[in-house]
Amino acid sequence: MRSLFSFPNPVNEVSARLVAGGVVIMTALFLAGQHWLLVPLAFGFVARVLTGPTLSPLGQLVTRGITPRLGVPAKFVPGPPKRFAQGIGATFTVGAVIAYFGFGSTTAALVLVAFIFVAATLESVFAYCLGCKAFALLMRAGVIPEDVCEECNNIWGRSAAAA
Repeated sequence: MRSLFSFPNPVNEVSARLVAGGVVIMTALFLAGQHWLLVPLAFGFVARVLTGPTLSPLGQLVTRGITPRLGVPAKFVPGPPKRFAQGIGATFTVGAVIAYFGFGSTTAALVLVAFIFVAATLESVFAYCLGCKAFALLMRAGVIPEDVCEECNNIWGRSAAAA
């Protein structure tokens, strides 16, 4: 049994892409003027970094409600790169919250959220995870130790083989 503050490994990529689709919708609405969505957006990223889908309302909707009803077979991918990607999302959205509410900088918040919109769109539509690619580069550079994700050592070869 997983503890509350753990991230799943492996991760069902179908669910990850659906969560990213939810993020695309929320960021698009924020960019269109629904600025109140910034707080739940940031909360969702922080919750997913800390607990995977456990404390994330969007994560729960996807993993308990949507994914099981799709009838699509699960495609499992390593968890650590996905957690790293959620961490980047948390950093950008918390930065946007600070910029917007702390400094009154709508422009800075819009730019940060626009980056999230692009990354989430790439993940949800094309299964291209920018955070996962950054994680792989950091592993290759030795910044992230290999034992963090043994399966990740081969992420570039796996991507090429899938294409």
